[in-house]
Amino acid sequence: MPPHHDTVHELLRLRVNGVNLKIAAARTTGRLAPVVFLHGFGGTKEDYTDVVLRPAFHDRPVIVFDAPGCGASECADLAAVDIPFLADTARAVVDHLGVNRFHLVGHSMGGVSGLLLAHRQPGRVLSFVNMHGNLTPQDCFLSRPALSGHRPDFFAAFAEDVRRAPGYAAALYATGLPHKVRRGAARGILESMVELSDHGGLMPKFLSLPCPRMFLYGEEHAGLPYLPQLDANGVELAEIPHSGHFPMYSNPVAMWRHIAEFHQRVESGHGGDVRFHA
Repeated sequence: MPPHHDTVHELLRLRVNGVNLKIAAARTTGRLAPVVFLHGFGGTKEDYTDVVLRPAFHDRPVIVFDAPGCGASECADLAAVDIPFLADTARAVVDHLGVNRFHLVGHSMGGVSGLLLAHRQPGRVLSFVNMHGNLTPQDCFLSRPALSGHRPDFFAAFAEDVRRAPGYAAALYATGLPHKVRRGAARGILESMVELSDHGGLMPKFLSLPCPRMFLYGEEHAGLPYLPQLDANGVELAEIPHSGHFPMYSNPVAMWRHIAEFHQRVESGHGGDVRFHA
């Protein structure tokens, strides 16, 4: 983030569920309600740092951080890292920073951990943008194959499978995986992703959230069978053109526009069933 945007880069020393963490974080200041971004598996806080270049966010505090086992963050026990642990870490970060209520945006893995956080503490979440975070078993199109077949190096096989996929930005995403995810955290994250998708009731949790919700997805996933169900339950749908599972790489301009306009509608009282006010 450019320094002229008053960005603070810091290492947050936290203890979550008995595990010592050093969380690499960046944040900005502003008058509007803050927004917390949670990156996906194989992502980092840098997926979102261009937000400071978007005029619609110039007066909105932004909090981004590398999840345990990812990016520049340090975790004393990588075996403890799974999706619920990531949700607990996100809560610890906002608590440490003294943030009470916030907009929440989560991509993929971050969408699932964000959903758990919003479900546990609904009074704190002003709105939730779910960027194709898992809601049903079929959403494990990346994680489930990675864990099947008893391959000797499942992480390398996962990266290679994604690299060969025909989707937008798949190869770009795959080439960064070995540098962005600690191998010791990968299996726990992916196994919990599959378990929650199969048995965690993610769809009912998402539909029952009392805050305004958006489900954002790339045009490659326009055929998701549950989109009509989301629409019928008051979830705003945002399809990003020329994009697949990684809109921040393929079409960030459209992604930022949809998120900013959604936040503006929420705060003006036109973002659906608004129960909370900043």
